[in-house]
Order: sequence, then C-alpha cells, then structure tokens
Amino acid sequence: MLNDITFGQYYAKDSFIHRMDARIKLLLLVFLIVLIFIAGNFLSLGLSAAFLISIMLASKVPLRLYIKNIKVIIPIVIFTALLNVIYTKTGVALVSFWSFTIWSDGLIKAAFMALRVLLLILISSVLTYTTTPNDLTDAIERLLKPLSFIGLGEPVHIMSMMMTIALRFIPTLIEETDKIMNAQKARGADIDSGGIIKKIKALLPIIIPLLLSSVRRALELAEAMESRCYNGGKGRRRMKQMHMASRDYFALALSLAVFVSVILINIYF
Repeated sequence: MLNDITFGQYYAKDSFIHRMDARIKLLLLVFLIVLIFIAGNFLSLGLSAAFLISIMLASKVPLRLYIKNIKVIIPIVIFTALLNVIYTKTGVALVSFWSFTIWSDGLIKAAFMALRVLLLILISSVLTYTTTPNDLTDAIERLLKPLSFIGLGEPVHIMSMMMTIALRFIPTLIEETDKIMNAQKARGADIDSGGIIKKIKALLPIIIPLLLSSVRRALELAEAMESRCYNGGKGRRRMKQMHMASRDYFALALSLAVFVSVILINIYF
C-alpha cells in the first residue's frame, strides 16, 4: 500500500503543463477546487471532471500514477459514500433491511461526493507531478509578496519554505516507513494480523524509529542549510526568474470560460 503513494513526487516531462508558470498552476489549483465545490449537479461536475482530465492528459504523466493516488484513498471514499447513504432519508425507498433503508437521494449524494473527493485528489496530484519543489516555493512566495508591504515578507518566505520542505519529504518518509516495516517483519513482528487494538500496538515499533529518523533528517537538513549560509529570504536572489507566457494567459482564459459555464449550468439545469 505504501508503494502506491506517489503524492508529492515530481515527474519530469516536457509538456504544456510542465512549462506553465508555477504561479498560474497554483492559482488554477485553487480555481479548480472552488469549481468542484460550486458544481451543483452532475452535469456541472462532469464538465469540471472533463476539464481536469484534459489537464491530466496534457501533463503527459502516466495515468497509472494518478490511479495509484486514487487507490490509496479508496477507503475514505467508501466511508464518505456510506455516510451519505445512511444519513440521507429522502427520495424513493429502494432497499430496506433491519432498521436501515437505502433511499434514492442517498445513492445520488454518495456518488456525487465520491466523485468530488476523487477529483480533489487528482487536482493536487497534477500540481505535484508537474511542478518542482523549488518552483512551488518561489510561486507561493511570489503570490504572497503583497504581504511584505505590511511587514510579513520574512514570515511569508519561511512559510513557503516549510510547506515545500514538508511536501518534498512525503515520498522520503513513505519510503522510510516501508523500510522500517520490512525490518520489523524480518525480526518477527506481526503487523498485519489481529484486531484493531493489536494493530495499533504493533505500530509502536514503527512510529518510534520513524520519529527518530525524521528528527535526524531535520537536523541534517538544518546543518546543510547553515553550511550553505542560508539566512532566510532577506537579500536572497533567484537563479531562475518567473515570467508569464502566452500559454499561461490561454490557461487562465480557458479556466474562466469553464467557470462561467459551470455557473450557467447550475442556474439553468
């Protein structure tokens, strides 16, 4: 299961999405999240899904990587769908057993929410697969640059650096967890069998080494940054400058058209 988690990894490719300005990609991420939440019916949500699928295809990232991310959250999607089925009691009664009744509106809401959660995960995956951690840091800092006029320039840089480092180390921590689990299994630890209480207790030999390893990596990273004379964002120059291109304006115009279309569908359908 841990090997299926690819969130936070950059996939190098020469595509339209990879070449886009990282600031525009961050803005489009926020835009698509809002778009999915304002979609009020399957038609508008389907348009949002079609727009997202076109972005995924334009990124040239293999679909198997997106599918891996979806496989990890399947239990969450099923749990969310079940809650909607259980607590929705409107529409036509379809099936009754014991004290539960499955209603037609419950099934519709369950399918709608499941699709919405899947789209949210895919949106985040597109951003991380097509944008390097360094570009993400610069994009976040540039977008929040207006806060520097009220004395928050340095906190903005620190926050951007922290977010990027956290994102960068997600694959590393997943790999480290997998190694620790295999090592404990080789020593005879029983992690997979037993009830939920036993499984929680079995996690202790994994969590403690993982915590120690994370602290060690954080110290090594801090020492590496200090040895390179890193002192925050003040006076820092960038080797790579960000520039808007025609493809970025095209992406913004296309996104605006989809946004207006979703609103019109919500109103008239």
